[in-house]
Amino acid sequence: MKKVLLLSKYSRLGASSRLRTQQYIPSLAEHNIDVTVSPLFDDVYLQALYLNKSVSKAHVLKLFLARFCVLFMARKFDLIWIEKEIFPYFPAFFERLFSIFNIKFIVDIDDAIFHNYDLSKNKLIKFFLSKKIDTVMRLSTNVIVGNNYLAARAKKAGAKSIYVIPTVVDIYRYPLTYKQSFEIITIGWIGSPSTQKYVVDLHRVFLDLNKTVQFKLLLVGASSDVVDLLPNVNVEVLKWSEDTEIDSINRMDIGIMPLIDGPWEKGKCGYKLIQYMACGLPVVASPVGVNIDIVNINQCGFLAGNDKEWTDSLFRLSTKTEIRNSYADNGRKGVESTYSLQQQLPKIISIFSSMIK
Repeated sequence: MKKVLLLSKYSRLGASSRLRTQQYIPSLAEHNIDVTVSPLFDDVYLQALYLNKSVSKAHVLKLFLARFCVLFMARKFDLIWIEKEIFPYFPAFFERLFSIFNIKFIVDIDDAIFHNYDLSKNKLIKFFLSKKIDTVMRLSTNVIVGNNYLAARAKKAGAKSIYVIPTVVDIYRYPLTYKQSFEIITIGWIGSPSTQKYVVDLHRVFLDLNKTVQFKLLLVGASSDVVDLLPNVNVEVLKWSEDTEIDSINRMDIGIMPLIDGPWEKGKCGYKLIQYMACGLPVVASPVGVNIDIVNINQCGFLAGNDKEWTDSLFRLSTKTEIRNSYADNGRKGVESTYSLQQQLPKIISIFSSMIK
């Protein structure tokens, strides 16, 4: 049994850690790869983050010290699997040490985290850390990224080996359910309070759509105060949990993923779209980053770059059942053929096996 130390950023409560790394662990064990998980941030930190509350400096220091201690065990493992970086807002000191002492490590990046540094408004952070993630990617034995935007950055940084692996769902967790047609269409979104701002930006779209279509806006994972930010729109907010997220999405008829066209957003991996598609929903998304490829290649919905396009797209999907069903079928097939754990697992196993023979 080969031993891997996973230095994840979050516990399972964090979507990126749960999906990019931890959901592969049971399958890796079946292939004689035993993964020990050591998250940097715990549930206490994440719950506060999602509620826009602060965490005590003493607690954060405790978490950082715990990770520091874990690093002394690195030699006991055949491979280190790093999610993003070992310590955020610190130089790549330990990644350099791993390289110097020939400790093999993989880095997995699913967000444009390099923009935390090279686009920082803090001049000291920008001066000292703007090339940090480039250094991490260059030193890594293999770099796994979630889309081509991130891959281009890894290539520019001089990464030795780059693999593009999308963020995926376990298709067996997403059984297709029959969706009845109702007079009131449910337009849905899943996310967190930190990203609900993109939905709020569509307020005028929802008001215009309200003139011709009866619909409800179902927001999963948003804060309760989002209702006040969307006056005169029929809004329902559901609390997110890993156990209920699929049932929540199955209450939707259309899934949306609005974004602004910014550098950070270009690094997004389109996971919302993939979840909608897995549940057999047509989608409407902003034409930003990987959204363009997901929607165009799979023909699973519409791209909308302005308010009129959003209104027209949502109107068509709300009023044309045959179009809605066609895009829904295409999306599900796309997940089954590309965006599932079952399809991407062999690539992960191959990467690991090549490094720990």
